[in-house]
Amino acid sequence: MTATLDLAIVGNCGVAALVDATGEIVWGCMPQPDSDPVFCSLLRTRRADGDFGFFAVELADLAHSEQEYLANTPILATRLYDRRGGAIEITDFAPRFLQFGRMFCPMTLVRQVRRLAGSPRVTMRLRPATGYGAAPARVTFGSNHVRYECADVVLRATTNCSITALLEEIPFVLQGTVTFVLGSDETLQGSVLDVARRFLEETTDYWRDWVRDLSIPYEWQDEIIRAAISLKLAAVDDTGAVLAAFTSSIPEAADSGRNWDYRFCWLRDAYFTVNALNRLNATKTMERYLGYIINVAASAEDARLQPVYRINGRGEMPERVVAALPGYRDLGPVRVGNEAYRQVQNDAYGSAILAATHAFFDSRLLRPGNEGLFAQLETLGEHAAQIWAQPDAGLWELRGATRVHTSSSIMCWAACERLAKIAARLRLAERAQYWRHHAETIHRGVCERAWSSSRGSFASTLDGDGLDASLLLLAELGFLPAEDPRFASTVAAIERELRRGDFVFRYTEADDFGTPQNAFLACTCWYIDAIAALGRREEARALFENLLACRNRHGLLAEHIDPATRELWGNFPQTYSMVGLINSATRLSIPWDEAF
Repeated sequence: MTATLDLAIVGNCGVAALVDATGEIVWGCMPQPDSDPVFCSLLRTRRADGDFGFFAVELADLAHSEQEYLANTPILATRLYDRRGGAIEITDFAPRFLQFGRMFCPMTLVRQVRRLAGSPRVTMRLRPATGYGAAPARVTFGSNHVRYECADVVLRATTNCSITALLEEIPFVLQGTVTFVLGSDETLQGSVLDVARRFLEETTDYWRDWVRDLSIPYEWQDEIIRAAISLKLAAVDDTGAVLAAFTSSIPEAADSGRNWDYRFCWLRDAYFTVNALNRLNATKTMERYLGYIINVAASAEDARLQPVYRINGRGEMPERVVAALPGYRDLGPVRVGNEAYRQVQNDAYGSAILAATHAFFDSRLLRPGNEGLFAQLETLGEHAAQIWAQPDAGLWELRGATRVHTSSSIMCWAACERLAKIAARLRLAERAQYWRHHAETIHRGVCERAWSSSRGSFASTLDGDGLDASLLLLAELGFLPAEDPRFASTVAAIERELRRGDFVFRYTEADDFGTPQNAFLACTCWYIDAIAALGRREEARALFENLLACRNRHGLLAEHIDPATRELWGNFPQTYSMVGLINSATRLSIPWDEAF
């Protein structure tokens, strides 16, 4: 069966797994999302009985399947039907709820398989992998559990399934409900059925309470809720890091070589994520991320920021190619780690300061920003003020060249401009004036050097003439008001050169890997927001509805899309894309007071 991104995600802000349309767990890393994948069939097509790296419930004589989330949760129900009237339901989730005054979100996946009708005959195939798909996990077992020794973790599957049927993969007629609790190598306290039932009830209640507290607009509520849940799952409770995506090496386009490991925390992506969740009233993610970024900055040598960090806040993630996994649809290479951590990306300082700015202005927060935090941010701001006109790899992480990217310069301006506002908020008049001076200097320099008179728009680099879609954020970041004619003319230039049908490319010039083939979904959202800001709301709404139609059956988006076939490509689910969906929906929705 050809792999697709028609996948659902289940998780608990600590672990996560991707499930295909037949209920196979095709991707999942433990003990953390950047660990060795114990399930990795997404990157290796199953061809023989000896394949491993998946958890499948195979229904004999399968006719068709249905799949949906329980409303307002990341709990997944998959129903399989055979040709003889038999049917089963698979429920997948990861426990998350308050217990003993603290959040309980263990390294655990729960799978329940329940008979719905007839005499369904099933085979349980639980085959974790180790060493990035190099070998099956070593197996030992007891009377009610099976242990799997993987590279980074020892897993225990506690179950009421016949251990013999599980180990030898013997088909059997499902009579009632079979339950698996797959987690740490610890004895499960209580009956597996009772524990799983309690976990399911309390996890359902947690997520529905979380959704109930969201502030959402009148239109597109289901779409926003699903996007918000996916962003919440990407925020790792333990450290506060926010993942760019859950997968590695899903290519941006077929045979492109653009296969990257995105299971890390990019400061840029994290800022956009926490900003979107904050708009929906989900403030705790921002508070935890703020703690993460403070620790990252405190440990950075001379307060110099990398663009990306591991979940644990450490900076090194050397990139290597994994030989054991052929890749998504055999479109390798499969990479582990990301050499972007070595790059200079000057927008990192603006990303960190923009994320932290909320702490000084949002009265809902339990720990508001103070002068101590401001002093730490000033250290980052000094770098921004010094390097705003220096070359870097830029927003799109070019590997073969450095340039003075306009987007990086604007983010350095944003760092200084926000510091001026924070200082004014703290009534530090001298520091406010200091940072306003730096912001004005950078603003003037960008306007003088990034404006291309021949193109009639801002350019992607200072003193250059290229174009990239990050310029759509000129108004979003506050660098220009939407009414400024330079903004309108820049949007018009992007329409002419980067729009392909209903989608927008990040750039179209050739780079280290050739000419980009697919559109970047977040850029399409930026374009929708930009034309809405220019007063073209009906056009923006039509494009947004078109974008929503491109989501998979579960309302999720990857990083890229083929403009011709509308097939999703790139790592999945991609936080950048889901953020864009939320931002566009909240801006385009009619107000509540106009809805009735």
